[in-house]
Amino acid sequence: MDVEGEVSAAAAAAVTNGLGGAEPSPAPLSAEQLDVEAYAAQYSGRTRLLRLLFIAERCGVEAVELEALRMAFDEARKRDDTLLYRDAAHRIKGRLGPAYRYDQAWVDSVHRRADQRKEKLDNELNGYRTNLIKESIRMGYNDIGDFYYAHGQLSDAFKNYIRTRDYCTTSKHVVQMCMNVILVSIELGQFAHVTNYVSKAEQTPDTLDGIPLAKLRAAAGLAYLKTKKYKLSARKFLETGPELGSNYSEVIAPQDVAVYGALCALASFDRSDLKSKVIDNVNFRNFLELVPEVRELVNDFYSSRYGSCLEHLEKLKPNLLLDIHLHEHLETLYKDIRHKAIIQYTLPFISVDLNTMADAFKTSVSLLEKELAALITENKIQARIDSHNKILYARHADQRNATFQRALQTGNEFETDVKAMLLRANLIRHDFNQRAASGQRKI
Repeated sequence: MDVEGEVSAAAAAAVTNGLGGAEPSPAPLSAEQLDVEAYAAQYSGRTRLLRLLFIAERCGVEAVELEALRMAFDEARKRDDTLLYRDAAHRIKGRLGPAYRYDQAWVDSVHRRADQRKEKLDNELNGYRTNLIKESIRMGYNDIGDFYYAHGQLSDAFKNYIRTRDYCTTSKHVVQMCMNVILVSIELGQFAHVTNYVSKAEQTPDTLDGIPLAKLRAAAGLAYLKTKKYKLSARKFLETGPELGSNYSEVIAPQDVAVYGALCALASFDRSDLKSKVIDNVNFRNFLELVPEVRELVNDFYSSRYGSCLEHLEKLKPNLLLDIHLHEHLETLYKDIRHKAIIQYTLPFISVDLNTMADAFKTSVSLLEKELAALITENKIQARIDSHNKILYARHADQRNATFQRALQTGNEFETDVKAMLLRANLIRHDFNQRAASGQRKI
């Protein structure tokens, strides 16, 4: 088997574009803003490697880039992942000295061992299939899937994990198969498969609870996030149990659950849902405690301290743009959160002084006026702007007139119904009804 090969399109996209998606410009970042080692320690497996390579590509600061590449190089060599090892070595370009140069002899030795291991696994599986031992066949396909996954051949890993489906004899086997498929599908960027196999695992006869259920909720939340269904994503992250802990570090860290869930909730929930499902949610509070800045911005938003909330968001932005899953959604989420804050600020008032509002949002009057004009045009705010005096006037409906109009409409509808009933009664009384001719069926 040629383990080196070419990196698959999906795997390449995972490294360069963060598992697929649009590429915003690199964030300005100082070396003090991100502790690469502490960040990487939250994750395990291939996602740690992919996140380190993503940071190296996007950070725009050479010190942070080289630290991320050094750690990725060491991690890839420890895992015998020759594809990502080669990627890291080529990006380093000799800047870290001779110890971090590409070692072709080591790569060749890894490939030889891989070929021997693959041959052994194939022979074992063929023996199991000859003897028709169902459980052994399932384990054989799992072992080959694990082998391919470890060597970065995700499509082959996916195929072998799927093949175990026909040999699952218990609910536990089905859940294991689903978790393996979900793991590979996330890295391939195939989030439709993630959603399907989360549903399949949740429909197993045995009731899921604890760690497996928390993993499925987190995976579903991530899938909805990647497909821009932010409200559904928020619900899944908010339903994720604290049992998750660091048990799903090959995909997501508990800090990510707090950040993804909070941002999606702020962008999509109304005020009552934000209170009941986020702030008063005891389970989700455990995640928020891990990221105090996010907890504070949620409380600021609910308490109408919008300037402070938006300041917290701006401080977090450089680091969040280096998140492999969140970066492509950050601008949309930030815009939605800001617009919701502006709408909620104006809602209780008949008129608003734009100078006062600009101070509250810590922005200029001219920029605020443009934002308000856009929201009015999109019919998200019912108001008009006095540009000369810098005042926003709400267009509240005339409740007295609306009540009279509803009463008149109800009366007209009642009169029409009564006339129709009287007409029908008179027609029946005077026997004015159409009968079918003899031998014909009445229509």
